[in-house]
Amino acid sequence: MTPDLMEEGARRREAYASRSAETRSTESGGRSAGYGRIAKLGEPDFTQGVALYLDDITVSFDGFRALNALSLTVDVGELRCIIGPNGAGKTTMMDCITGKTRPDAGSAFFGSTIDLLRLKEAEIAQIGIGRKFQKPTVYEPLSVFENLELALKADRRVRAALFHRLSGEQQDRIDEVLNLIHLKDEAQREAGLLSHGQKQWLEIGMLLVQDPKLLLLDEPVAGMTDEETERTAELFLSLEGRHSLVVVEHDMHFVDQLTQGRKKVTVLHEGGVLAEGLLSDVQNNERVVEVYLGR
Repeated sequence: MTPDLMEEGARRREAYASRSAETRSTESGGRSAGYGRIAKLGEPDFTQGVALYLDDITVSFDGFRALNALSLTVDVGELRCIIGPNGAGKTTMMDCITGKTRPDAGSAFFGSTIDLLRLKEAEIAQIGIGRKFQKPTVYEPLSVFENLELALKADRRVRAALFHRLSGEQQDRIDEVLNLIHLKDEAQREAGLLSHGQKQWLEIGMLLVQDPKLLLLDEPVAGMTDEETERTAELFLSLEGRHSLVVVEHDMHFVDQLTQGRKKVTVLHEGGVLAEGLLSDVQNNERVVEVYLGR
């Protein structure tokens, strides 16, 4: 979830609690107002079939190399699973893609024309890259529907009016996402009353209503029941092709469900790519077994 969206969510919770329109007067000088003034960025060019291109990305923290000349390519519409031991560089990789961390060296492109290293976090979110962290960060006092409404991709200057009327297109988009994330019957329920798995789905839905071109998903089934994990796999497979997805995960059964024996898996270790290929191939790679999977 983007920093500006988190700030606006905090303001909206306060507004719903007080039901006072006076709180809207604080919006004009806040960060969300500035976000609304960001110049429209160019559309990414996907004509070469590549959604994400990382080349020789290197990041060091106090002498420790979190990423060591990492190179990775994700195609348009691809669902790529990233696995690897703790400390392999998976989170730092996502931080670099989303602008949270600036690499010491290397290049990162979204499509063939947008240099991610020149953009700020909010700008990267604006061009169509969405990130879901491991722990769900939904707005618990608000309903499921209100969470999705808050996340809609719209001009912040318009959305600053907390009770603005949704257009028919926006309503249809929210209804579509509610069906996708299996929360149609929970639309008016407070988000805080949802199960852990349902909160994970809601946060994924909050990304989907913004229609991102690339989704970064960090351990999305951590803490889910078997049934919720199965449904999440079905959800991601339904998104494949319409969106590019990068899924960081430790649950190998879930990875198997997503890859279906035919999709590429990337194994990270010590900040670089240790192995890449079909899941069956990397599972039989002696080095991968040694450092990650075990016997």
